[in-house]
Amino acid sequence: MEMKTEHTAKRKRCVIVGGVAGGATAAARLRRLDKEAEIVLFERGEHISFANCGLPYYVGDEIKESERLLLMTPELFRERFAIDVRTKSEVTHVDPANRRVHVKTAGGEEYEEPYDALLLSPGAKPLRPPIPGIESPRVLALRNVPDAEALRRLADQYAATGRAVVVGGGFIGVEMAENLRARGLSVTLVEAAPHVLAPFDADMAKIVEKEMNENGVGLVLGDGVKEFKEEAEGVLVRLASGREVAADFVVLAIGVSPDTGFLQASGIALGERGHILVNERMETSVPEVYAVGDAVLTLDRQTKKAGALPLAGPANRQGRIAADNMAGRRRVYDGFVGTAILKVFGLAAASVGKNERTLEREGLSYGEDYRVVKLHPLAHVGYYPGAQTMTMKLLYRTKGSVGKILGAQIVGAGGVKARIDVLAAAIAMGADTDFLTSLELSYAPPFGAAKDPVNMAGYMAENDLAGLVRFLPADRLKEAREEGVRVLDVRTASELSHAPAASDAQIPLDELRERFSELDRSQRWAVLCKVGQRAYTAARFLQQAGYDAEVIAGGYTSLKMEEFEVSPEAAAPCGNGGDDAAGCSTEVTQTAAGASAELDLTGLSCPGPLMELQKAMERIAPGGVLMARASDPGFYVDSAAWAQTSGHKMLSRRKENGLVVVKIEKMGSRKEAEDASEDG
Repeated sequence: MEMKTEHTAKRKRCVIVGGVAGGATAAARLRRLDKEAEIVLFERGEHISFANCGLPYYVGDEIKESERLLLMTPELFRERFAIDVRTKSEVTHVDPANRRVHVKTAGGEEYEEPYDALLLSPGAKPLRPPIPGIESPRVLALRNVPDAEALRRLADQYAATGRAVVVGGGFIGVEMAENLRARGLSVTLVEAAPHVLAPFDADMAKIVEKEMNENGVGLVLGDGVKEFKEEAEGVLVRLASGREVAADFVVLAIGVSPDTGFLQASGIALGERGHILVNERMETSVPEVYAVGDAVLTLDRQTKKAGALPLAGPANRQGRIAADNMAGRRRVYDGFVGTAILKVFGLAAASVGKNERTLEREGLSYGEDYRVVKLHPLAHVGYYPGAQTMTMKLLYRTKGSVGKILGAQIVGAGGVKARIDVLAAAIAMGADTDFLTSLELSYAPPFGAAKDPVNMAGYMAENDLAGLVRFLPADRLKEAREEGVRVLDVRTASELSHAPAASDAQIPLDELRERFSELDRSQRWAVLCKVGQRAYTAARFLQQAGYDAEVIAGGYTSLKMEEFEVSPEAAAPCGNGGDDAAGCSTEVTQTAAGASAELDLTGLSCPGPLMELQKAMERIAPGGVLMARASDPGFYVDSAAWAQTSGHKMLSRRKENGLVVVKIEKMGSRKEAEDASEDG
């Protein structure tokens, strides 16, 4: 990256089109570099530099006032930076030959503005395909503060009693579903693709889908919208499958397209879908015309191919680099790796780089060209209170640039952002898996472990590439079993009783070396444990004894998630279902009022929480109440099933900051439990 010293050219007139993210960043950077430059910023809307990523949380009332979304007002921008900010002013045409832009104000005035250098930051607009009924006033999209205010008014109107349909399972769609559910509405999300969140593989997206279902959001996947039919008291969403979903209003979140219609006759080169083409200096095909943000195509660092990445972080970096070049400093944008994160109720879901679907589309095949490791580490050491489980997936090359990290996905209640950022940095620098094993990462019991999850992912990949272990992804086990692979379960008898799994042999790890003879040496064995750690040890024992053995990646935890099937049924509005309705309340009483005992199960994963729950329940008298907190997400469903089969009464079941909190009353007999259930 080259840089020159301070700009010394003559007074320059810089015009910026678009005052959000990249445009606002560029304007402020320009002023810091050149105190003499004339800077004019045009924004079609009434706000500049607003937090568009915060819009769903304003609708959900997590952010109370819309003013908090305004990072910089036009007035303050003018005062602080001496920038001529013109809101409600739309640039309708660019004339590079004469270095002018054509402007139309909200009042109907039209005029031309000259420039020496021009920056385009028009952003992207929500897609509105030609679906019958899509122009209904009950079908809304979310792009700016007025859109958010309109949706918030609807959320206020229908809070705790209404129904909403979100069309689109991308980041905005998932965030809107969560926030509308937080307002008490019944929410159904419709996605035409087989799973939500396209940057994630299906096995990782399934964790998100489960969390959404458990919080009352209905999911209709693999089904597109055929028609919006407005009715007297709402809108009927008709799907391609024939399913119909009634709603009071609909939120469209099916993607965006570059807002570049005003450039069609400008001579500025555009891509097939209307994106602005730029070089590494963020300069367009026309000299002294730059472009940044959601409307541009930049290079993928891994493939070196052009792509669009409509995210705020890259837009801000691009704006800074473009401003430097406009001011005479030579700077280059190195491209993107695609790092993203979102909140989904009590979970964080993050991704970077490539997923399996993308790799296979690029002609890479699993096993031959790339492989995967999957693990379920704790965010910090298990002995420190509040340890929460995350699921990590790492993809890396096995052919060509052996070990090169291709992508990663992480879903969990805590510690997700720190790990995905480390992996993003590794991918950006072209690192391989050995780099992860060498990282010296910070450690203290409240924050991590001496062997950080990032290190552990590297160790697993290192062992795989060295031939010390082979991993069989849980989502490929069914196919492998059809090919003759047999499953060896090395968990304890207690674990098997609480969490059974289909297997061909069951030998606890500690007995394995004395019981090799029970296993057919001619068979290929896939070894199963809780998360994969004991299975690795078992596989090494077997391999050294002459067996063909591999590890089921992620163990029983991953297998159990594969069994999950989404439900299209949305929970009732909170006003109709009370606090017991799924997802209606995230408030949990902090004291154990009415509880005979409290149980901390954080840091344990299935079947550990159930085993400890059973022991604790045996210690209290009939009629007593046990309050338990667990970090294992599966405990939400498992505890209810256990209470029912054990003859006890589930009093309450909630999620709080990534933890599952339950209250269970101990019943004296099965009959008492059944009577209580009928009464309740």
